[in-house]
Amino acid sequence: MDRMFADGTVEAHVTGEGPPLVLLHSLLADRSSFDRVAGSLADRFQVMLPALPGFGRSPAVEGGLTGVADRVAAAIRDFANGQPVRLLGNGYGGFVALQAVIRHPGLAERLVLADAGAAFSEPGREAFRGMARGAAAKGLEGIADIAMRRLFAADFYAANPDLVAERRRIFLDSDPAVIIAACDALASLDLRPALADVGIPVLAVVGEQDEATPLPMSREVVAGLPNATLTILEGLAHVPQLQAPERFLDAVMPFLMG
Repeated sequence: MDRMFADGTVEAHVTGEGPPLVLLHSLLADRSSFDRVAGSLADRFQVMLPALPGFGRSPAVEGGLTGVADRVAAAIRDFANGQPVRLLGNGYGGFVALQAVIRHPGLAERLVLADAGAAFSEPGREAFRGMARGAAAKGLEGIADIAMRRLFAADFYAANPDLVAERRRIFLDSDPAVIIAACDALASLDLRPALADVGIPVLAVVGEQDEATPLPMSREVVAGLPNATLTILEGLAHVPQLQAPERFLDAVMPFLMG
C-alpha cells in the first residue's frame, strides 16, 4: 500500500506486519532496489519503503543532507506511531539514515549501514564533484554509464545486462537537480565528529568490491561508533541486496531480529 507521510511530503510503500522497519534507497537507484528482499523482510516486519525527497512523489527539500534527514525522520515518526524502529540505509540512504539518528536521538533502536559511511576520502569527494559537473553539463545520460559501474562489480555488470539496463532506466528517470545537489552534499559531508554520540547498535555491511563507498569507509565508521560491528560480503559491490539477495538477508536478518 502506498501512503504519504510527514504532512504529505514523503511517499512510501508499506507492506507486512510486525515491528516497524524502514529501508532507505541509494542515490543511483530507487526504492525498487529493495524488491528482491522486501518480501522476506515483510514476513517479519512492517516494512516502510520511502521514496527519498526528490524521488517518486516525494518533493525535494532544501537544506542539503540535513534537510533530507529531517524530513525522513518526520516521516519515520509518522509511520512508527511511537514504536521503536529498525532502520536500514543503502549508500546515500545510509548517509541519510546516519544523519537522521545523529540529529534525532531515539528515532531508531537499531541501524544497518549497507555500503555507507561517515565521510568520503578526497578521491571519493572528487568523484562526486565530477558526477555533479557531468550531470550539469550533459544531463544524467552523460553520467549514466559511470553511475551503473558504481553500483555493480565488473563481472556482475557484464553478466547481467538486463538488470543493468533496468537500473539505468530508473536512474535516468531521476531529477538531475536532485542528483546534482546530493552529489554536492556527499562531496562535503563529514559525520565523523558526531559518531561517538550514536549509542544504538549498528551493523555495517559492505560489498568487498564496492568502489562507490569502499571497505575502508565502513571500517572507519565502525571504529568511530560505540556499538558497531562489520560484515564484509565477498564478491559483492554497492547494492548487495540486488546482486545477492539471500546473502544480504543472511547478513542483516539476525541483527534486525535482535
